[in-house]
Amino acid sequence: MHSGTAELEREQLALAKADRDIAAGEDRIRDQVALADRLREKGEDSARAERLLDLLRETLAAWETHRELIVARIAELEARREPG
Repeated sequence: MHSGTAELEREQLALAKADRDIAAGEDRIRDQVALADRLREKGEDSARAERLLDLLRETLAAWETHRELIVARIAELEARREPG
């Protein structure tokens, strides 16, 4: 297998994983928002839940940036494969 093809396949697998990680992160954020809301509604301290929510959002933003880099790399590799 040509090394460019192997690299493209690795990047495509990385993109699929990034998409799964982002979807899971969005689910975690939704759950954490619900938890923080429940705590506030009960009059309980929600500060720790909100701090975790901030961290989850920061992590998701980093994953989304990483995904953009993967997409750009795939486009670069595909452009190299085009006859020209």
